[in-house]
Amino acid sequence: MLTAAQDNSSPTVAVAFGGGGARGLAHIHVIEALDELGIKPVAITGSSIGAIMGAGMAAGMSGAEIRDFALSTVGRPREVMNRIWSLRPTRFSEVGLRIGQYNLERILKAFMPEVLPADFADLAIPLHVTATDYYGSTEHLIGEGDLFQALAASAAIPAIFMPVRINGRVMIDGGIFNPVPFEYLLDKADIVIGIDVVGWPTGDPETIPSRIDSLFGSSQLMMQSIIAMKIKAHRPHIFLAPEVGRFKVLDFMKAAEVLEISAALKDDVKRAVDAEISRRLTSG
Repeated sequence: MLTAAQDNSSPTVAVAFGGGGARGLAHIHVIEALDELGIKPVAITGSSIGAIMGAGMAAGMSGAEIRDFALSTVGRPREVMNRIWSLRPTRFSEVGLRIGQYNLERILKAFMPEVLPADFADLAIPLHVTATDYYGSTEHLIGEGDLFQALAASAAIPAIFMPVRINGRVMIDGGIFNPVPFEYLLDKADIVIGIDVVGWPTGDPETIPSRIDSLFGSSQLMMQSIIAMKIKAHRPHIFLAPEVGRFKVLDFMKAAEVLEISAALKDDVKRAVDAEISRRLTSG
């Protein structure tokens, strides 16, 4: 197998990590695959959970380190409860917080590894994340300034987390406009990898979905239509979508199961990168 580590003339690689809530834990396999191939991306983009995973890689964490951290935090119910307890209201006015009012920036600071810097400028690999301007009806690509604020904006799932205000604009989940932001990398590297973890609604066709399942399922359908149009317009060199649709957006405590079900993604990435490098060497 050809790898970047074996051949100094190997093409550069950039990665776009897509949004999908807990399904995005599958991105860990992608990071591990690139680690094992000796490939360090020259640029990373991410949306929602993909922004968070991309930030870990951009900060210099290995796939194995991200895996261990995920399994020791969100993968352990007791640890989740301990960290949530640390976020308990400090003022009486906060006691009545309801779903849709959770401050994701505070949550991220309680759950993210300490190695993550406060500012984009201190990342080892250039990172850009997407967020959606709610009132501006447009997408924003953020690559400088407060890292945690940008990650919170990119992952602010409507109806679950509070929107995030950045430079006077109200921002929500970047996946609303751009579930897998690979197009921003097409002029940044020789090989661009896009990873789609949005999935599709699953269940028994004879059963009417619940209100919450309908909400998240319709979002999946909307995002998949966006992805299909993006792929038709400008397909990245490698585009993979692991079978993680059975998991719900907030199934983070099923981290081990998500990783087990999506384990084949690591080899899929390796084969795809190897094939793309081989094709370029042969044609070049």
